[in-house]
Amino acid sequence: MSSTYTSIVLRERPVADILPDTFETKTASKDDLVPGPEQVVVRVTYVSLDPAMRGWLKDARSYLPPVQIGEVMRAVGLGVVVRVGSGSQFKEGDLVSGTVGWTEYAVLDDKKLQKTTTPPGCTSLDFLNTLGLTGMTAYFGLHDVGKLKAGETLVVSGAAGAVGSLVCQLGKRAGARVIGIAGSPEKCSWVETELGADKVLNYKLPTFKQDFRDAVGYLDVYFDNVGGEILDLALTRLNRHARIVLCGAISAYNATAPGLRNYMTLIAQRAKMEGFIVFDYESEYPMAIKELAVGLADGSIKRKFHIVEGLENAPKALPMLYSGANDGKLCVSRFYSPAGDGSRN
Repeated sequence: MSSTYTSIVLRERPVADILPDTFETKTASKDDLVPGPEQVVVRVTYVSLDPAMRGWLKDARSYLPPVQIGEVMRAVGLGVVVRVGSGSQFKEGDLVSGTVGWTEYAVLDDKKLQKTTTPPGCTSLDFLNTLGLTGMTAYFGLHDVGKLKAGETLVVSGAAGAVGSLVCQLGKRAGARVIGIAGSPEKCSWVETELGADKVLNYKLPTFKQDFRDAVGYLDVYFDNVGGEILDLALTRLNRHARIVLCGAISAYNATAPGLRNYMTLIAQRAKMEGFIVFDYESEYPMAIKELAVGLADGSIKRKFHIVEGLENAPKALPMLYSGANDGKLCVSRFYSPAGDGSRN
């Protein structure tokens, strides 16, 4: 076995798009992997790629400090405990989840990890999707911030993405009329036929704005994953006391978006636009995980993964999120695949 391990660190902050020289690879000796008290050494098996990662690269005030130059790129992931320090609550062989980063091995504090016990009918990878921060974002964003009620009209942008696809399903489970927005005929068909949305609109069609008005009429909850022009369009179609859930703005992560023009509708319709951070609901995660696990087990909640094999492919996989090139929840396996870019569904 190799005596070294690989990590990927931030080399320079991207101005707009993530470029090949944004990150660089570093090698270190495994002899340096020495856990202190209440620490463990984790062999990383999978990492999640998420739209928020682009924001972590900016040297700006946010809900988390920015990733520093020379620092291992931040990422939530799964791993196996291979060595424990004195007083650790874990034991060798435990499967854990937490912020592990783009690295093959990491020394981590106990308090930054959670032992994962896979519920019946689920897989460990679900802890990077439906049972992880992705699922918690969809669940609490829709139910706590959006306060969706049966009979209301829910519109979801980024409806084929990891968060959006679950929001669509939770909306139908709540008894709402669900209109999704996605970026290809294949994605629209999947969300409509497989996930049960009432209608899914392709925002790349020249008729999109009129299609939106015709299909939506007026909305009660808009779950926004993209920001930009689609958010501005949604602001023109608000029912009284509508709620806009600001989850993300993927259209603006790599560029400066034009300002909103239609926000005055919030006043006229006594509506609300609210952002949220999923970490604020940490104490309530177990309740949501239990409910979502039941849906995964009985097949009423569906999910799709897009796995890129090889940690070395993480830097060129991350931009897929911003172009819509991924087909399902985007994750990276640390194991090298000799075939091309290692991408598979």
